Amino acid sequence: MAVPDVKENFSGTINEVTIGATSEEGGTRTSTVTIGGETGYPMLGFEAEYPHPPAFALEISTAGVEGWHDECRKHLADVAGDLGAWAAKCEEWGADMICLCLDAAHPDNEGRSPQQCADDVKRVLEATGLPLLVWGTDVDEVDNNVLPKCTQAAAGENCLFGTAKEDNYRTIAASCLADNHKVLAEAPSDINLSKQLHILLRDVGVDLADMVMHPTTGALGFGMVYIYTTIERGRIAALSGDRLLQQPVLVNIGKEIGRVKEAVSPAQADPQWGSHEVRAPLWESASAISYVESGAELLVLRNPEALRQAKTAIESMWP
Repeated sequence: MAVPDVKENFSGTINEVTIGATSEEGGTRTSTVTIGGETGYPMLGFEAEYPHPPAFALEISTAGVEGWHDECRKHLADVAGDLGAWAAKCEEWGADMICLCLDAAHPDNEGRSPQQCADDVKRVLEATGLPLLVWGTDVDEVDNNVLPKCTQAAAGENCLFGTAKEDNYRTIAASCLADNHKVLAEAPSDINLSKQLHILLRDVGVDLADMVMHPTTGALGFGMVYIYTTIERGRIAALSGDRLLQQPVLVNIGKEIGRVKEAVSPAQADPQWGSHEVRAPLWESASAISYVESGAELLVLRNPEALRQAKTAIESMWP
């Protein structure tokens, strides 16, 4: 009896997006990261092409690690006060990219100036050759002042800047266009809102192939299934030919893990949950692996042990 051919053929392909620029490309990065390019569902290598494995970024913050849980902080005790040293350490740990969060510019923190933030960007670029993702404060009026100065400071490096949202996309888009960077587009857990934002960005001149989609993120057991299905539905539409959803997907996992009691509570407080040393990184890496299975291509983590676990698992099962 013949075995039926169950392969699915799709008309769409996920856009390839490259972040970072080497000296030959006008930048100073020693490596670049390319995500996207898939022609089918995740992990089904028998029926689709997967030219690039998922990429992992480690987060560093201009506000340090206050508020991060102990299992993250113990790895960072020697470097958290020095962005350059922190970034270099992330490279040693095996990160593919650096995610620089400009948290100190938030009005509830230091309210750091645009020039100070630009200096922070330069400091990180000088300390590591990895490609850079720069994440604003999520306060629109602050980001509209800070991010343009930062895109100028990183001109020529082909960074990823975000997040561009419906209420602030114009300033971020204009800055990224002027300084040749990619745009991280954030819409909250809805593929129709994502499509609308991508249309707005396209209308002001950003090419669809120069965007990365951020549908927001939920941690394992705490909203992850909802975001997972949002990514999954978007990927089905993209592969079926919807060009407005053919952007690769980023999820910011480490930050969300820090909000999950079961992941961050020390064993002394909740002994029934077992060792915090085991539980905390595993919660983060398990979330990352799950999102890769949904179609996410770029994952931002905090814990270097979670990075090691996630990369090892993905390498073992990547087609």
